[in-house]
Amino acid sequence: MSRAWNLWVNQIAASPLVSFGTRAKIYRRCGIELSEARLFPRCHILSSDLKLGHGAILNHGVHLENVARIEIGARTGLGIYTVVLTSNHEIGPHEERLGQWRYDPVTIGDGCWIGARTLILPGVTIGDGVIVAAGSVVRDDCEDDGVYAGVPARRVRDLPPGAPRA
Repeated sequence: MSRAWNLWVNQIAASPLVSFGTRAKIYRRCGIELSEARLFPRCHILSSDLKLGHGAILNHGVHLENVARIEIGARTGLGIYTVVLTSNHEIGPHEERLGQWRYDPVTIGDGCWIGARTLILPGVTIGDGVIVAAGSVVRDDCEDDGVYAGVPARRVRDLPPGAPRA
């Protein structure tokens, strides 16, 4: 994104001096899709390739490295200092292990709770109604209605499924 875009999104809108309403207006004008989402101060967003569902919450200091699309579902909350990555590198030959750059989108479903300081790696899909414990590293997909914890995150508990939506 341009330097002006970065200034508006990651400096002005991310300031604790800006109200939630003004912050949302700036993000919308800069091409970010959000519907009644609440973004707290100090969030960092790399590009406008982001969709936030109705009632989504990004708490203080969330970092979205979205060179590929990130979609966050309705009523989903990301805890403070959560990091979502969409890029990585292939493993190169002996002479240069930092191989070809690649990127994969991340999708987080509806009604999820992502604990503080969680790291979500590229290409992950987190299903609906999932809880991810604070400090976890999510490298694989998470199925609906489960609690995931650890490094790497593993399903540690089943949650009751939600009622079907009409």
